[in-house]
Amino acid sequence: DLAKEIREFRSPTDGETRMFYEIVVAPGYTEKGLEVLKGKSKTLRILEAKRSGKNMLSLRQVSGGWLAQESDDLTPEDITFTTGSERAPTDSELSDAKFAWLCVKHVKSNAIVIAKDNCMLGMGSGQPNRVDSLRIAFRKAGEAAKGAALASDAFFPFAWKDAVEEACENGIGTIAQPGGSMRDKDAVDCCNKYGVSLLFTGVRHFRH
Repeated sequence: DLAKEIREFRSPTDGETRMFYEIVVAPGYTEKGLEVLKGKSKTLRILEAKRSGKNMLSLRQVSGGWLAQESDDLTPEDITFTTGSERAPTDSELSDAKFAWLCVKHVKSNAIVIAKDNCMLGMGSGQPNRVDSLRIAFRKAGEAAKGAALASDAFFPFAWKDAVEEACENGIGTIAQPGGSMRDKDAVDCCNKYGVSLLFTGVRHFRH
């Protein structure tokens, strides 16, 4: 079914805007799935990537040696949120927050992802502070960011007149972040003021 949907996105028959995909990656494919994906397309690259085991080490080369650390192998089933705000997220906001949290782990720190309806609307990455990343993400998302979920790969060191308040003022509906800052309460108070749902993950994705 997924293969059929992807094929229809690439070559719609109902006049809808065509969605262009260059690569599809999955743990495996059925013969029927491959047949549907290949279809008439000669440009779609179909790759198979087996799932790796959990708790494997991630290696990075540093000057004079290697850095070994636990892999960030988060799956959708692993995500648990703690609601820190007065307002709990709606079901759709919770779904958007989970998707954004999965996406942000693949983005270079400082990382911000804005998502809605299982679609990444904007991201900001590789900036020296979270505010710059946030503004880049909003610039990409535009008006679509209204009511969307925002995920930050690490905690917000400040809230008022900083990234959290700016996100709230721009219409974000839900914010997901690890927590652990000395000023977490400021983030909670700020979200409560604007009626935004704030979710704590308890783990961070921070990567350079």
